[in-house]
Amino acid sequence: MSRSLHDRTLALAGLCQAAALVQQIAHQGTCEERSLETCIRSLFATNPATTLDVYDGELSDVHDGLKVLSTVLAQQSRAQDAEILRYVLNLIHLESKLKKNPEMLKVIGSRIEQARHTASHFGYSHSNLMANLASIYGDTLSTFRLRIQVTGNPQILQRNENADKVRALLLAGIRSAVLWRQSGGHRWQLIFARKKVITHARALLR
Repeated sequence: MSRSLHDRTLALAGLCQAAALVQQIAHQGTCEERSLETCIRSLFATNPATTLDVYDGELSDVHDGLKVLSTVLAQQSRAQDAEILRYVLNLIHLESKLKKNPEMLKVIGSRIEQARHTASHFGYSHSNLMANLASIYGDTLSTFRLRIQVTGNPQILQRNENADKVRALLLAGIRSAVLWRQSGGHRWQLIFARKKVITHARALLR
């Protein structure tokens, strides 16, 4: 996997896209379908030739993530931006815990592979697949001491279909966090290389 600024920016965009969708569902109960499908598809991209191939090979599929990335890293003043950034940082931290647990990684990989049939049969936004992926997240990553606290409308989050989507998207966020690390990403870059990432994300949006 290439370790360029371009690849790190794309992976961070995927991470931001998943985090922003979690926020949308938690507060509104709905989200942009195509962006959701891109995030969920990324879980099944196990042998990509390039970073962009993880997101279906099209820049347009991570457009929302690039937009969020360029605003959240630049501003961080609005409450909604701070919330998305919190999810992103928590997912990066959670992924760092996961990489030290090869047994759990193996379980997640195996169960995602089993879910591939559900995805090909029903599609990438079907409730059956969401429930399947949510159970993977619930049985593995949510057992760590650090648990991502999703804030939003309690009535919305109590609905099973919304809770499943949120957990499935958090799993997709972990996929992008893995990709970001593989492309040379480090937490300090979010502080010291922030301007470079924002500039590149905006260039890709154009």
